[in-house]
Amino acid sequence: PDGLVCPKREVKRFTDLSTDETSDLWVTAKEVGVRLEQYHKASSLTFAIQDGPQAGQTVPHVHIHVIPRKKGDFENNDEIYDIDVKEKELKEKLDLDVERKDRTMEEMSHEANEYRALFS
Repeated sequence: PDGLVCPKREVKRFTDLSTDETSDLWVTAKEVGVRLEQYHKASSLTFAIQDGPQAGQTVPHVHIHVIPRKKGDFENNDEIYDIDVKEKELKEKLDLDVERKDRTMEEMSHEANEYRALFS
């Protein structure tokens, strides 16, 4: 259940952002993190940027993953960064449900409405 924070202006790389855009992006990520941590009853947050293809960036625009964390969600805390090797395992651990099926549009809409309420 992570959040994504994107700048208003679409750019491919983090270094393409202006100083003001960089500041706004991180301030927004902080605010999103506070709310997601409370909503998911988490105790910590991981903020992650994959900046460029060799860093694992698969979507060609800057975005920050804001991931609520709980004790024991990963056996080794640094496993969260081993994205290329353990992508499937990461998804299973983050979802906490190995048998998880893709969510329906209705379910995603419901989640979006709940998240929207956090920021209104």
